[in-house]
Order: sequence, then C-alpha cells, then structure tokens
Amino acid sequence: MGQHHQPAHHAQYSFHLNNALHASRSMQFFDQAAVAKALPYPALIDALAQGLQEPIEAPARSHFEPNGDASTVLIMPAWKPQQLMGVKLVSIWPGNNALGESAVSGVYVLISCTNGKPVAVMDGTELTLRRTAACAALAARLLARPSDATSSRTLAILGTGALSAPMAQAHASVMLFDRVLVWGRHIDKAQAVVDQLAASGMKAEATSDLQNALSQADVVAAATTATAPFIRSEWVRPGTHLGLMGAFTPAMSEAEPTLMARAQVFADSRAAVLEKGGEVLQAIQKGVMAARDIRAELAELVRPGIHSWRADAESITVFKSVGFASLDWIAAERVFSTATRSTHP
Repeated sequence: MGQHHQPAHHAQYSFHLNNALHASRSMQFFDQAAVAKALPYPALIDALAQGLQEPIEAPARSHFEPNGDASTVLIMPAWKPQQLMGVKLVSIWPGNNALGESAVSGVYVLISCTNGKPVAVMDGTELTLRRTAACAALAARLLARPSDATSSRTLAILGTGALSAPMAQAHASVMLFDRVLVWGRHIDKAQAVVDQLAASGMKAEATSDLQNALSQADVVAAATTATAPFIRSEWVRPGTHLGLMGAFTPAMSEAEPTLMARAQVFADSRAAVLEKGGEVLQAIQKGVMAARDIRAELAELVRPGIHSWRADAESITVFKSVGFASLDWIAAERVFSTATRSTHP
C-alpha cells in the first residue's frame, strides 16, 4: 500500500504564514464550520504525514481532574520557534454521553512567536475530532492490508460518541470499503450514527453484536471512553488492523491486554502511550509485552523509504493512540494558513 502523499506546499505555507503574522492586526476566530472546511480528511491526513517529519516542540501535556473523578482537562502546548505556538485546552466529561452531549470539547489558541500576540482562536472540539480521526486513518493506511479485492473490505467503528462518524469518514477517505459497520451497546445509538453518515452520503450498518462485527472486520477503529476492556482477544481475527483511540489514561482500556501479545503494536507517540495508554500499560504490567515491543511511532511510520511495517497478511496490527500536541499544531497551522492563503494570495 503506497503512502500516496499529495504535494506538501510547505514552502508556500511558510511564505504565507510569515506574511500573515506580520500583517495581522486582529485575532481571527474559526468556528466549527470554518475548522471543518479547512480540514477535509484527505488533505489533513497528508498534512499530518508531512508535518510529523518536521521539528515541532511538544512538551508533555498537563492533566487535571478538577472534580476528583473521571472528568479531565488537558493542556497541550506545541510550537515551532519563530513561527507559531499553539495551546489546546480540551475537556473530557464522560458523563455527558448519558445526557446526549459530547464527552469532548475544547478550544485552541495560536500565538505568534515573533511578537507573542494571539493571532487565532479556533474550535478545539472540531479540531480534536478531525485530527484524531485523521491520525487513525493515516495509521490504517500505513498498517492495514491494502483495500483490494482480497484484503481490507470491511470497516468496523466501535463506539457511538462524537468521534464515530468522523472515524468512518476519515477511513473511507483513504481506503475503499464495501461495508461499514457501526457497533454500540445500544442499537439506537449505533443507528443514530448510521443516520448521521447517511446524511453525508455514506452508507453504513448498525449492530450491537460485537463478536459478529469483529468476525467480519478487516479494519477496526475503537473510539470510546471505556474503563474496562470490551474487545476480547480471541474475537480479533488474523490480519485485522485495530486502531485503539479511546483509552487515554492508565486505568482505561478498550481491548484485553492479551491482544497486545498477539499483535504488532504501534503508537502515535511512544512516550505518551507509555505514560497513558491503558491497554499497553496493562499489558506491560501483566508481563505479556515490554515497552520495547512497540514497533514504531507515527513519526517513524510516515518516513519515506519504508516499504511496509506489516510483517505479513496474517499479522494483527494495533495502533494505540492517546493524542499528542504536535498533531493539533499541524491541524491548527493548516486552518490558519488556509485562511491566510485566501486573504493574502
């Protein structure tokens, strides 16, 4: 499966970005619609692949639990010297799901590194949803079996939260699937995601039978706030690619730790996953894998010249993601630079 990068236009972006930073006299605001318009999935996925090959400073994120429970606030800074610094404030309130509200919300602020002034504020919720879905799809493009007549034809989305539809749309933008399954514990919630996808022109099917969904899936994308593993190792068939995007603390988990022992394991960021990736940390604690068993992180996966990271067609590949600030910076810079190009041609 080729990496199929589009031209990066990095030099043009830098030129327009520098012009914008010098010319901007007022802070710009990008709402949900503006962020979505600036980040179509194929372009965002290629931007992540290109941006991760470039130096971005991204210290460890700060993690707070203001209510002393599962409600979490993350502060995630990243920057390129003499260009832009970005800071994302993201909150994860798992209890919102029961109220029919999004569990994730946030805001992103861009600051000029030339004069220290804020130049943009944007909807961090849409930014997070899109970059998370794009990150998962990028990993699938690199690690799943090719979506040809004999390989990856069925996609299973596990979870019915705000990330479910973006996950399906991002994966479908880089791979061709005959079927898309949306699994949820409650069939009505899974059907609501299917209806949402149908409104955007994408056909999918709802199911509440997880074992059956996994028996058919070639590519699986899990995006839940589960605190106990629900993906049983024996249900995952050989050759499957599994993206675990939901568990972002050591106590959370979507898949049984024993699955890690069966799989080739990859990470969005080794350091972040070894600090917060529930399934990986629990597998290490149980002695079924070691930290060195993480084969590569996303920045290594996107480097040109590697033909394939997948050992063979029967291998299970697991991409564990907890998110890291460089991904947000790349997405936010693209939003700002896209607006810059339209106003400073």
